[in-house]
Amino acid sequence: MDRFEWTDGRLKEGETFIKQQIGVKIYDGPEKTAFEHGVVLLTHSRLLWKSMQHQGSVISLSLPLVLFVEEMSDGRGRSPKLVLHLNPPPAGKAAGPVHSSPHTHIRLGFKEGGALDFNRCLSEVLSRKVWEFAPKPRAPNEPRKIHAGIVGIERNLEKQRKETDQNISKAFEDLDKLIGKAKEMVELSKKISTKIKEKQGDISEDETIKFKSYLLSLGISDPVTHETHGKGLKYHEELAKQLVAVLQEPIEESGGMMALTDVFCRINRARGIELLSPDDLLDACKQFSRLKLPLRLRMFNTGVVVLESISKGEDDKVNQAADLLNEKESLTADELAQVLGISVLLARGRLLAAEENGKACRDESVEGLRFYPNKFLEMDTR
Repeated sequence: MDRFEWTDGRLKEGETFIKQQIGVKIYDGPEKTAFEHGVVLLTHSRLLWKSMQHQGSVISLSLPLVLFVEEMSDGRGRSPKLVLHLNPPPAGKAAGPVHSSPHTHIRLGFKEGGALDFNRCLSEVLSRKVWEFAPKPRAPNEPRKIHAGIVGIERNLEKQRKETDQNISKAFEDLDKLIGKAKEMVELSKKISTKIKEKQGDISEDETIKFKSYLLSLGISDPVTHETHGKGLKYHEELAKQLVAVLQEPIEESGGMMALTDVFCRINRARGIELLSPDDLLDACKQFSRLKLPLRLRMFNTGVVVLESISKGEDDKVNQAADLLNEKESLTADELAQVLGISVLLARGRLLAAEENGKACRDESVEGLRFYPNKFLEMDTR
């Protein structure tokens, strides 16, 4: 209760009324107070309580002092309560009904209902901190600005336009600084890479691994761009080679296959500010077979497009799925994805490929699509 202040009950200039509820009692912590039957008003910055019996008895609580609110029920037949946990009272606070209190929370008892609605409004104001965005009241001696008619509207629009232009200019300045810093980091990665090559025998293996991890965190040190390789076939060929250099190891580790959406995210993360468009990525992937690179672009019947390692051919993946079906007796795409550590879409594609090659049978039911080993093959061999 020592956070409350006496007030005249009138709203301040610029203060917005939000919610009102009658029949509210205030507790100082768990203890009853003389503020038993009143009206509580919620504004964008304060909580006001007015006595319904004694006119002029009005107290207010500044909302920035409220940490959080929780609902409380004392049992069947008793009025619901809201518990307001409070910050310490600020220095220089105006006089209130209580000079000091041992409690760090108050309770609002709602004898005539309305606790849920009031809590919803209060929690929303607290979470958004509405008081921080409200216009500040003008000083007593500050003249009131009045812009009447079309002239006033035009002046306000012109002022808003100038503020918008300034904000945009500042944003682009910050963006230029960010791009400049990113280019510095790329140059730094090139220097580190060169030093590793020059001093291959002078630094330990642990230091080499550590340096390479730093380079990996910085991304691709020299990404292929339109500025360096133009916009024609040469650009897509060089980009295809770089894709293989960056992605071959992660694709091998993920079972020899990676969805094109994952490829797009991974390669752009490695390229930093030199982002790659989806069209350029797709055109570069189409060069793999022509350049005889160890990756290839493949589309499943389901429409899923992946990058696939040639070293782990189609037969190996089909046989792997068939072996797991024989071992587990049956699998869904989710279960195969968990076993192999791949995405569900890729797992589904492998099971469908095994089915196409006659090494799996499907069962569709209300539980979904499940695959089983093809026992008909065993019958044919007998």
